[in-house]
Amino acid sequence: MADHGIARDQLRAFIERIERLEEEKKAIADDIKEVYAEAKGSGFDIKVMRQIVRIRKQDRNERAEQEAILDLYLHALGMADAGTQAEYDEAAE
Repeated sequence: MADHGIARDQLRAFIERIERLEEEKKAIADDIKEVYAEAKGSGFDIKVMRQIVRIRKQDRNERAEQEAILDLYLHALGMADAGTQAEYDEAAE
């Protein structure tokens, strides 16, 4: 029986720690939301800011690879700039 008591106390401690961290996470998420709202109020584009934050989290090589793939897809769909689209068409021939 004593082993069950120890496991129960340990489990309760883990659960309580997780609950506290979840509360902190929500508080931080609310703070981030407020910063974005403040930035929007100052005239910044929130979608672009979120994209920049996401990009800054990436490894440089990972980002370069994703940008290259994006560029390739844009060219394939004819959505790239006219000058670069001509270069893509020449390379494809």
